[in-house]
Amino acid sequence: RLYVRGGSGGMGLPRLGGQGGDGGDVYVVASKDMTLKRIKDKYPQKRFVAGSGENSSVKALKGQRGKDCSILAPVGITVTTDDGRVIGDLNAPGESVKVAKGGSGGSFHSFFNPNKAKPKHIRLDLKLIADMGLVGFPNAGKSSLLTALSNATPQIASYAFTTLKPEIGKLMYKDHKQISVADLPGLIEGAHLNKGMGHKFLKHVERTKQLLFVVDVGGFQLASKTPFRSAFEAVQLLTKELELYKEELVSKPSLLVVNKMDLPDAEEKLAELKIQLQSPEEFCSLLDDDMIPKDYINFKQILPVSALTGFGIEHLKNSIRQSLDEEWFPVPIRKKDLNSSIFSAASMAFSVQTHPLNMNQKTSSGPALVVH
Repeated sequence: RLYVRGGSGGMGLPRLGGQGGDGGDVYVVASKDMTLKRIKDKYPQKRFVAGSGENSSVKALKGQRGKDCSILAPVGITVTTDDGRVIGDLNAPGESVKVAKGGSGGSFHSFFNPNKAKPKHIRLDLKLIADMGLVGFPNAGKSSLLTALSNATPQIASYAFTTLKPEIGKLMYKDHKQISVADLPGLIEGAHLNKGMGHKFLKHVERTKQLLFVVDVGGFQLASKTPFRSAFEAVQLLTKELELYKEELVSKPSLLVVNKMDLPDAEEKLAELKIQLQSPEEFCSLLDDDMIPKDYINFKQILPVSALTGFGIEHLKNSIRQSLDEEWFPVPIRKKDLNSSIFSAASMAFSVQTHPLNMNQKTSSGPALVVH
């Protein structure tokens, strides 16, 4: 939470009609090297005030404008007012948003009296930006999965800007492509109501391109006093929590990872889960009404893995790449078709240049490739 105020305007000069300079503005600017902790350490008072405009004078009838104040903030920040109104999102380095306007200088219209800028408080809310976001209940094996995906020496960095300590893993590919995956501590039922600090988790999901649902093939029980949930119930509960927090989250492209396939009877339970997900309406009728989401997620793929043994990890890694590639390149062109099209187009162009067709000539085979 920061105190911000634009600069005050400068005094006008009535006898010469001089106009005072406007006060400077306050901006929040995204910087890739800045963190919230650095802001706190560098500016313990958390006060940011722009420069005041200069008074009008005989030497300078138009007073100079006050200096702007820039607050460097991390990329991925959302700037809000104290009451939660969003002022702006900063998703790339160099992006900025004005958070406080300077007062206008004194002029004829204000009887040469300057306006003072109004102070206000703003909040900086950091949300992760990642290609994929891991969504799951506790003990689904998300952290182990991310470690397995990131190979023996995972590039995982902890971010201490929230008590949840989310982590970003980097998936490396042979063609040097990198994909970022956000691993956040597990949800609990009622997360949309901020139980278990659910909002601090869910806000990060908003800025992932796609979702990677992770469930335990054998189901889970959060505590001895909470009911046991099957893998199918876990999927629906996760969907419901996302939906209640923000409906558009469930429209993100999603993959489903069924973890712990090394457990006994895992194959049978996986087969049962697939049947249930094919016709979720039939099986959701057995659930409590508050567990049933409005819309069911149509997963792009259902991927069985074992983070413990490494089963299915390489296939999962390739599937993540494929899913994101489909988003980046929505109409994939096969190399064979591309080469054929290029050769065909080149042949046509060469033929027209070297042997123009008689437009009255009829041909059944199209223009011929003529080489002189």
